[in-house]
Amino acid sequence: MEKEVLVPVADGIEEIEAVGIIDTLRRAEARVTVASVGKEEVTASRGVRLVADTTMERCADRTFDLIVLPGGMPGASHLAQCPPLISLLRRQQQAGKLYAAICAAPAVVLKPHGLLDSVKATCYPSMLSQLDAAFRSEERVVVDGNCITAQGPGVTLPFALELVEQLYGSEKRETLAAEMLVT
Repeated sequence: MEKEVLVPVADGIEEIEAVGIIDTLRRAEARVTVASVGKEEVTASRGVRLVADTTMERCADRTFDLIVLPGGMPGASHLAQCPPLISLLRRQQQAGKLYAAICAAPAVVLKPHGLLDSVKATCYPSMLSQLDAAFRSEERVVVDGNCITAQGPGVTLPFALELVEQLYGSEKRETLAAEMLVT
């Protein structure tokens, strides 16, 4: 069963996270839409250029099984300032659908927009203090209900495989991890 996934990108996002997430979810046969904030070609944090499938504005009325945010700075700040994305994330949360973020994105995008209220979460370690003390976690990947968060670039594959499990189940995750030589 094909799942619809949105991966927003913006200038300054962390390319390892974006590409690792997109690649892993496409290997799992999810239909991944890469949507940019602003222009369709973005320059990631280390100078890698990525070409999006579309823009966030064109995704505003669509529905997704999962919305997943790469981190990196200032990319996460650009994502946080995108009204169509924030609106989609709020609808996603209210509908009880999956949403996820890695690295700076939990602290910079989800937290300021009320998307981590009473949700156990993690983020890039130097930003962890920005999360509510009662709900912050130092675990590498955290799942709390429909929200999945992770710490940063080195956790990209475990995070992406957790997203696969949340969408398709543990058997699909294990099969894909074996094919990717992660296990």
